[in-house]
Amino acid sequence: MKLSQTLLGVRFDNPTVLASGIWGITAASWRRAAKCGVGAVTTKSLWLQEHKGHANPTIISTDHWTLNAVGVPDAGVEKAREEIGNFNKDKPVPLIGNIIASSVEDYAKTAERILEFKPDFLEVNISCPNIEDEFGRPFACSIGDSAAVTKAVKAVSGKTPVFIKLSPNVDSIAAIALSCAAAGADGFTVINTAGPGMAIDLPTRLPILANKVGGISGPAIKPLAVRCIADVYKATEGKLPIIGTGGVMTGEDAIEFLLAGASLIGIGTALADRGETVFRLVCDEMKAWGKKNGVKDLKELVGGMHTAILNVRKRG
Repeated sequence: MKLSQTLLGVRFDNPTVLASGIWGITAASWRRAAKCGVGAVTTKSLWLQEHKGHANPTIISTDHWTLNAVGVPDAGVEKAREEIGNFNKDKPVPLIGNIIASSVEDYAKTAERILEFKPDFLEVNISCPNIEDEFGRPFACSIGDSAAVTKAVKAVSGKTPVFIKLSPNVDSIAAIALSCAAAGADGFTVINTAGPGMAIDLPTRLPILANKVGGISGPAIKPLAVRCIADVYKATEGKLPIIGTGGVMTGEDAIEFLLAGASLIGIGTALADRGETVFRLVCDEMKAWGKKNGVKDLKELVGGMHTAILNVRKRG
C-alpha cells in the first residue's frame, strides 16, 4: 500500500507524525525520529517567552493510560529559533511548529515569530487540559474563543497552513471545528489529551502528580479520539485535513483513524511502549493490512467509514 501523500503542498513519505511534546525541542531528537522512520515531526508547544511548567512528579504511566502534567514548559522562541534553524539545514522530514499562548494577542505574536523559522505547518494548541489552574479554561472549550484565536493566527500566517489542535473535553467538538473552519483554519489536530484525570498513591493516600491532575493519553483514549476525528471530518465534509492523535499503538489503530477521517497519524505514548522503531512498525503493519485487504493507496481509506455508512443506508 502506498503511504506517501501530499497535503496542502507538503509531501509526506508516510502518515506517521511525532506528536507534540514528545522528545522535546532539539534538532537532534527530530533527526533521530526521522532516522526511525517518522513521516513528520511536531515541536513541543512553544511559548513567546520562557514558561516554567509544573514541578515533579509530572508523569505516571501504565499499560493502559498515561497521565501528564508537565505544564508545557518551554524556553521561549529564541531557543526554538536555534533548534529549528539547525533542523532546517537539511530538514529530512516536514516540520510542524506547535504554538501556545495565554491570550489571543500572544497567539498571533508567537505565530509571527515561529513563522520566521519556516515550519511546513503551524499547529495551534488551544486545548491543553493541565494548565487550567494557571490560565483558566482552555480556548478550545469555547466556540467564540476558538474562532478568535484561529482568526488572529490566520491574519499573520501567510501561506503557511494553520492546524487547530482541538480538545475532546467539550459538548460538541464538531461545533468547535466548524467555528475554526469559518475563521479560516486549514486543518485540525484531533485530539489533545483528555481529562484532566487523577491517580492516587494508595500508601500515602495522596495524588501522585504534584499538580494533582493531568491530561490522559495512551490506549485508553483511542476510542474517544476515533469518535472525535469522525465528528470533525463529518462536520467539515472531509474538506480540511486532520492529524489524528490519541492512543495509536499499531498499524491497525492507524487504519482506524484513517477510516474515521484522519490523513496523518500522530504518535506519542507508543514510543515508550514499542520503542523508537514504532514509526516503521506502524507503517509496516499498515502496508501488511493494505496488502491483505486489497488497498493500494492510503488515500482510499481516508473517511472510509463515512462512505461505508452511506452505502449501508442506500442498500437499506
